[in-house]
Amino acid sequence: MNHRIVAVSDRPALASLVARWRVEAFFDYPGGYTVEEMTRLILAPPVGPKETFVLFEDDQPAGTAGLVRTDLETRPDLTPWLAGLFVEPRFRGRGYATALVRRVEAFAQAASVPVLWLYTLSAEPLYSRLSWQRVGIEQERGHEVVLMQRLLSEE
Repeated sequence: MNHRIVAVSDRPALASLVARWRVEAFFDYPGGYTVEEMTRLILAPPVGPKETFVLFEDDQPAGTAGLVRTDLETRPDLTPWLAGLFVEPRFRGRGYATALVRRVEAFAQAASVPVLWLYTLSAEPLYSRLSWQRVGIEQERGHEVVLMQRLLSEE
């Protein structure tokens, strides 16, 4: 399969698709974001390094991930974050999550980011395979989540 990754800053029309994916995958709860609110956040001018990426298989959008300034309310001291990693179910098992993580890491490294952060409820094995290190447990919306970091300055 042929895939490519594009930046939403280069193709802003993709923001509403990414917003729908993020809301359905991560924010579909009372008080969560609407698709319109999430679209505005994605398109908001950056404060520090920020980008959202969409992976295409041939001409079909298959997944997304981004670099954001903040992501976990309990840890405003940590920045920036790999966030919103999502691959459409029909495209899973093809290495696209890894490709998206690596693209965000490369973008962060190009912006001289020394450390990236993320939190996950269920994907710790994926990130561990990609050299992310578990650094603790945090709370997010009443759930324990794993806090992880990726040192980029050593590469």
